[in-house]
Amino acid sequence: MTRNTRNLLLGTTSLCLTYLALTPAMAQDTDAGFLGTITLGESKREVRTDTATAVTEIDQTEIDDRQAGTIAELIDSVPGVTLVNGATPQGSGINIRGYGSNDTFGTDQKVLIQVDGVTRGSEELYRIGNQLFTDPSLYKEVEVIRGTVGSFEYGSGVVGGVVRLETKDASDFTGGEVGLRFRQMLEYQSNGTGITHSSILAWQPTEKLEFLLNYTQRELDVQKDGRGAPINPAAGGIDDPSYLFKGKLTFGEDDAHSLTASYTKTDSTQFDVPYDSFGLGVGFGNVDREVSSETAMLRYGYNPTGNDLVDLTFQISYANEEIIQTPTPFSPPIPLLDADHQYETTTVTLKNRALFDTGAVGHDLVAGLEYIHRDRLDASSAPGGDDHRWAVFAVDDITIGDAWTITPAIRYETSEIQGSTAPNNGRFTDDALMGGLSLRYAFDNGFSIFGSAAYTEVLPPIDDLDNLARITQSEKSRTYEIGASYEKTGAFRAGDTLSLKANLYDTQLWDVTSFVVNTARFGPPVFVPLDEIETRGIEIEGSYAMQNGLYLDLNANFTDGEETTAAQVRRDWRNQAADSVRLTVGKRFADAYDLSWEVVANDSITVDGVRSSGHVTHNLRATIAPDKGVWKDTEFRIGIENLFDEQYQPRLSTRPAPGRNFKFTLAKTF
Repeated sequence: MTRNTRNLLLGTTSLCLTYLALTPAMAQDTDAGFLGTITLGESKREVRTDTATAVTEIDQTEIDDRQAGTIAELIDSVPGVTLVNGATPQGSGINIRGYGSNDTFGTDQKVLIQVDGVTRGSEELYRIGNQLFTDPSLYKEVEVIRGTVGSFEYGSGVVGGVVRLETKDASDFTGGEVGLRFRQMLEYQSNGTGITHSSILAWQPTEKLEFLLNYTQRELDVQKDGRGAPINPAAGGIDDPSYLFKGKLTFGEDDAHSLTASYTKTDSTQFDVPYDSFGLGVGFGNVDREVSSETAMLRYGYNPTGNDLVDLTFQISYANEEIIQTPTPFSPPIPLLDADHQYETTTVTLKNRALFDTGAVGHDLVAGLEYIHRDRLDASSAPGGDDHRWAVFAVDDITIGDAWTITPAIRYETSEIQGSTAPNNGRFTDDALMGGLSLRYAFDNGFSIFGSAAYTEVLPPIDDLDNLARITQSEKSRTYEIGASYEKTGAFRAGDTLSLKANLYDTQLWDVTSFVVNTARFGPPVFVPLDEIETRGIEIEGSYAMQNGLYLDLNANFTDGEETTAAQVRRDWRNQAADSVRLTVGKRFADAYDLSWEVVANDSITVDGVRSSGHVTHNLRATIAPDKGVWKDTEFRIGIENLFDEQYQPRLSTRPAPGRNFKFTLAKTF
């Protein structure tokens, strides 16, 4: 860590702590007795101090205010999350706690992505894959679970974390009332001359039936870095349409039954672009590439009034991720460039939530059964086949009084993989019992302490069919976490709110099969025989908001890691993220105006002799959203990202970050 960056990180944190320490001295005394109606202060993001799980939720307001162009950009403010080329969908990905996307694989199978409960993921698609190809305008909420302990309801092999997205509903715009609403959004950004327009039609013909249509078109030319140089110009710009169709019917006695259906799709077409979408310049050749990503879901819910033992959900879902490639006339005649890829995932999930007491002990039990079928098209350097999985899981939040929360979780999953072509058409089976336990104790004064332990296995994917050593061996991981949180209303003065949460983690992954050290110019990757990976770190989240509208949000991440080869040589973990601190200071005025200044500081880091420089960037945001008068239901947003045109390349990214970028958004609901 450099001296200047260390001072900046410490100074930023000290500024927050000093401000909070001095605030009581500035507060004015109030007489005892009735204080009148108090409006509580509200910050940009809630800190989840009520759970031992390291989880962060991004709601609709923050989604709109951040003006993100990709889902990756939307969640990069979460501690522990690092982006790989996050400004564009192609050649980008999400890394959590050192796992997920990297500069070789689209994903290493250790970060789980779900859209409306539908599991996504393109396995380890070499050089061109990513984890999430969709538009943030389709969604109203994003939840990021870091680590393993909160993942067993959703899947196996989660070492880095889970990203869960929930699409918009018609009732979000109709307010649950019969009627028709239309929302139009237009957005412009200067860097890359980007234009985005999103049209939403929400119709509620009855109180029990609703429909939503969403069409979003995002156009962006080649962006420039802080020096004014084009970023990966060979890849060209983007012109991506996205669609969302969603409907919900509520019926039966006391509206106990519900039926929800949704369909999302995003398309992208690029002509004469490098096969290597990461922009590493490895010289594979150029292709015309069409990418299609679609998700369909049908969900039945049964939640009878007066019966806390039944809250049943039955869901059938389908995800299709398809990449069609055609080599350009002057590209080398190699099969890799003419390979089409398709991943089809069908999931059937039955689960129930039951609330009950056993004596003085309360239970919130979620239990379920899941079937997953993944079909992968055979292609060059990407063997095809089928993966059939069955899983059973249970997660029980056990409360004892108002102090103790004990959460055991268990998941058992089986896998049967069948290759589709010779010589990889063998059948391989595997299974694993995984689980974890978290404990939380809440004191009466707002403090709580918590800890957890979790174990999971990464069952071999279809991608490992071409290597007998990998297909017959699962990766194993254990994670320990410990932390504390504090939440107080009226912490320093009437109407203010203070929330803090710190989480320390230690993760070990062994029997490693999923990391690459280099590749041949033409042909499959060469795998490094790693023995184990150890990562550890601390994640800090904080928020403070005053009744007068002033607020502060703090997110920090400090991490370290090592990898050990089969020869027991220890070295820096190649996917280790840089230490970072993100501070937002903002002010709300009359519930209609929101001004904020965000400072992002990343420390320099040296991994195996390769140094990534530290950097500090500033982002300004302003939102005007009147709730009455002639401008009611109209929203104006202005953002300036990388205010001082800083030139930098984020750690784990393969290309520089965009330079200064002005954004303007106009949205109106009719």
